[in-house]
Amino acid sequence: MTASNRGARLRQTWNVVKQLWKPDGPPPDLEKELASIRDKVPAPVFWQFGKTQSGKTSLVRYLTGAADAEIGSGFRPCTRTSRMFPFPTATAPVLTFLDTRGVDEPGYDPADDLAAFDRQAHLIVVSSRLTDFTHGSVREALGTIRRANPTRPVVLALTCLHEAHPQQQHPQPYPFDPLAVPAGQPPALIGEAPDDVVRLVREQSAQFAGLVDRIVPIDLTKPEEGFTDTAYGGAVLKRVFLESLPAALRTTFARLDEISAALKDLHLRHAMPVILGYSSLAATAGAVPIPFVDLVMLPVIQARMVRDLARLYGNPEHGTRFLEAATSLGLGLLARQAIREIVKFIPFVGSAAGAALAGASTYALGRAFCEYHQRVHQGHVPTAGMMRKLYHDQLAAAERAWTGGK
Repeated sequence: MTASNRGARLRQTWNVVKQLWKPDGPPPDLEKELASIRDKVPAPVFWQFGKTQSGKTSLVRYLTGAADAEIGSGFRPCTRTSRMFPFPTATAPVLTFLDTRGVDEPGYDPADDLAAFDRQAHLIVVSSRLTDFTHGSVREALGTIRRANPTRPVVLALTCLHEAHPQQQHPQPYPFDPLAVPAGQPPALIGEAPDDVVRLVREQSAQFAGLVDRIVPIDLTKPEEGFTDTAYGGAVLKRVFLESLPAALRTTFARLDEISAALKDLHLRHAMPVILGYSSLAATAGAVPIPFVDLVMLPVIQARMVRDLARLYGNPEHGTRFLEAATSLGLGLLARQAIREIVKFIPFVGSAAGAALAGASTYALGRAFCEYHQRVHQGHVPTAGMMRKLYHDQLAAAERAWTGGK
């Protein structure tokens, strides 16, 4: 290579490095589209109220389809005792949960939460285990919040019905109708139910008299717990939510799955230019004929791409988790080793092969992150095996594209 060519390659390499340090944040057109979604599709805000282990997390998991791990990482502190979880992202939520913690502890004062949430919350969801009657502090705090805004609907979800009839399946069909009675009354019994369940539902209804508008007995369990119906009463609870929400918010809640799918498509359309841009940078670095340059630069390029994609999706912590998992599995970030392993399958060598494989591995890593993010939001945290498959499936397709299908 002549001195002039080598100088041109070095300038090209420096341009790649400079392009890595761009201002953070999503593309302006994406932010504009997300703002449009927020304006046109108002997001219901559910204020969750109840003791620890009363079933609040199970309710969020049922409504969103997200896994426990994703729900836990999605919540962010708001006040000293409360957290917020916008779903699916903070930049374009279609449903937001406000979770009050410590409400069952002596001395809990709802004043801070009222100041933070009173104007935001459209509906209060109180969770209480069917067999638990030690909720005096919960009722006291709820009374304060209820008096502050008497017109805001309050739904009581009586959870863990199976505790009243252990080792028995739930009777079918679901036997309660909360909407067949006046507000504040126990749900109407329209089918067969165990006597203990019926008695406890009525006793709990009396405990919360004057504090709630609708009462829905439910049992949201995991498959491994052995119940045939893992979302017992869930459909009725959703119907009660629809009836209780202000009219302007009902459409959003009713179309939760559809809106989430539309957001996935919107983000992917904006993710692709980011992935292609970084793949081109990686290909340029891979083509530099100076030993070890790509070994240093490729991990930087790929890590920066993942972090930018995570910010675009509104979940920076996903980028960190994905990078940690990808590093431990040797996906993408060790691109030099990947090139050594598969270069024999490429019908040319040298700079062209380095460029093709650097670009392909970066593209595959970006697309794998998009799939990873979507699966996490669907409640399926990928295993190590799934992560490898996500990456290698995308790598095989990227190699064909990057080498013209050869």
